[in-house]
Amino acid sequence: MKALIVRLSSIGDVIHTLPVLHALHASGFTAGWVVQPAARTLLEGQPLLQQLVIAPPTRGFRLPGARAAVARLRAEHYDVALDFQGLWKSVAWARASGAARVVGFGAGRREPLSSLLVSQRVSPPAGSPHVIDRNLALLGALGIDAVGQREFPLPPASPGVADALARLGLGDYVVLNPGGGWRGKLWTPEGFGTLARHMAADGLRSLVTWGPGEEALADRVVAASFGAAVRCFPTSLPELAEVLRRARLMVAADTGPLHLACAVRTPVVAIFGPTDPERNGPFAAADRVVRRVPPCAPCYSRRCRRHEGVLAALAVSDVLAAARQRLGTPLRSACG
Repeated sequence: MKALIVRLSSIGDVIHTLPVLHALHASGFTAGWVVQPAARTLLEGQPLLQQLVIAPPTRGFRLPGARAAVARLRAEHYDVALDFQGLWKSVAWARASGAARVVGFGAGRREPLSSLLVSQRVSPPAGSPHVIDRNLALLGALGIDAVGQREFPLPPASPGVADALARLGLGDYVVLNPGGGWRGKLWTPEGFGTLARHMAADGLRSLVTWGPGEEALADRVVAASFGAAVRCFPTSLPELAEVLRRARLMVAADTGPLHLACAVRTPVVAIFGPTDPERNGPFAAADRVVRRVPPCAPCYSRRCRRHEGVLAALAVSDVLAAARQRLGTPLRSACG
């Protein structure tokens, strides 16, 4: 049978859907995927995918491109399309594929009325499972029991990353990722810079990673570190995965790079505020979460006065203690 995965964005959500691709392949399904451009490099050249179709981005949408994408999907004659996003646009792509069945959750969708376009509605799992298990639970409609699996088919190692790290003089290093996502989820660059100074005292330099438009933010962390951190070279997502594979630890908020670190099994310290770490935080038992809980939590609103700035009060000492615990480093004197 042929199954189409519809998970258009974001980077972290695409990563959290990768175990679905592995489970489909292991169950004998042929799989395709429709995704928007930002996350395409996570899927390009993926041997478990028979087809990858790039949907036009929401901004800059062009009808001719959409028509060409739909034609490619329909040519594959999918038996089932799986809507993992729960939006009008995602279920519209599932419908447009021409698949005989469109499977999606009937409740708990981000845009509830979009369930009207789902031909087979599945009840979401009880409780508040990790989003990976929520995704895998949708495969129950196909007779696949994969809940609990954590297999992430990712691009192979990127050549050149080792040389780029060597040019920065990095051997053992910690990755600090200050950006990503919306502001209410992010810690301060000054906090990251101070953390880098303490990591240096423990013998580990810090590498500050960044995404498009985040160069200035990365530079603020480097400046606050007083030489303990260095800004990373530009990376594609596969290159970032390789940087993370080689790191001793990553410290980041609830963002795509954090989820990529978890997928490649890099030890992490996750910084959480309004969002729920039980739903989309680290899944390895040894990883650590440091959280400041606002009164609105769990909250997934990009603009909310109740959680704005809550992470500014997160103490460096709390993050440092979690980092040393994850690294197995004895706790030294507390810091501010």
